[in-house]
Amino acid sequence: MMQFIYHNPTHIHFGSGALAQLPDLVRAAGIQHALLACDPGIVQAGLVERVTRVLAAAQIPHTVFSDIESDPDVRSVRQGAELARAQACNGVIGLGGGSVMDVAKAIGTMLSNTGDISDYFGVDQIPTRAAPVIAIPTTAGTGSEVTVWSVLSDSENNRKVNIGSENNSARIALLDPELSLGLPPAVTAATGMDALTHAIESLVNKACHPLAAAQAEKAIELIGAHLRHAVLRGDDLEARSQMLVGSTLAGLAFNRIRLGLAHAFALPLGNRFHIPHGLVNAIMLTPVMQYNVPANVAGYARVARLLGEDTHGISERAAAERAVSAVQGLKRDIGLTQTLADFGVTEPHFDTLIDEALTSGNIPVNPRTPNREGMRLLLSQALSGAV
Repeated sequence: MMQFIYHNPTHIHFGSGALAQLPDLVRAAGIQHALLACDPGIVQAGLVERVTRVLAAAQIPHTVFSDIESDPDVRSVRQGAELARAQACNGVIGLGGGSVMDVAKAIGTMLSNTGDISDYFGVDQIPTRAAPVIAIPTTAGTGSEVTVWSVLSDSENNRKVNIGSENNSARIALLDPELSLGLPPAVTAATGMDALTHAIESLVNKACHPLAAAQAEKAIELIGAHLRHAVLRGDDLEARSQMLVGSTLAGLAFNRIRLGLAHAFALPLGNRFHIPHGLVNAIMLTPVMQYNVPANVAGYARVARLLGEDTHGISERAAAERAVSAVQGLKRDIGLTQTLADFGVTEPHFDTLIDEALTSGNIPVNPRTPNREGMRLLLSQALSGAV
């Protein structure tokens, strides 16, 4: 019989213009001096100024930390935590995409725990709940605002690392779709495909339970219906709103059940070839779906229907195959035509990538137990773009 536990410690506040609630949320979280974590792109886009203006008007002390890379290294956590302590910050506001929110949560963890961030690599290694973190996503992609995970680069050891613990969660997720209106089409496309990958891999994996399935299904439906508009008509607030809800739902879905083979490959490919996380998931998703279809035909048939495919009068297997073609068509429509070859991946790299992917915690829950031959095949497909 199925058994599962579901709990999420993050309060979610959603709405157009919800940024105005930030001062009340800061006070409710008990933050007297906030570290505002962001990246240079968020500063350049004017979003940091919007947030600091709201904080200043409410006379809330804050310090800006903008030295976070798009593929954040553990040194960003160390630098941010050092600055927060020097400024007597007792809470963090993470403003940005998944990289910023992952770093913000890890800084919050270090404000409440001793030692170095490397002491907490792995799952459920953090003894004390993080200092209050308010996560404000500016993309609809990672779902980091509601997950227990921080994904970081450890350049000293040439690896990607996960920190996964309920004690690493944000206290509050503030979701204001207006903050994503200026997001460039290419970034909207890649982050949107990241969210779709989260939702699909959650729905079809072996650990999926009814609560996660309900969230994943709604996420697939929303992303399938609105990602094209969000990319092609970036000022469409309705599309931006629905994408943000879909991304957050996908984050809630995979938070504790993990994902699948696309994400198992995403870490080594991202680490070794510096492919943006959303884009590497977009590249790997369709080959992985095709590889997995025989192991969960009903699940992928459900994905096809959620994406709006007409499956009336065809077999479940044919419907499942339509899920693959539907995702491939969506990628084409939003301009994601890149392959692994575009980033310098070649066949001699395959064995190392497979070795690293097989160590991922996403492998045990993948619908199909992968073998090396199958993994080489899907890497070949991702290399050429053929599915």
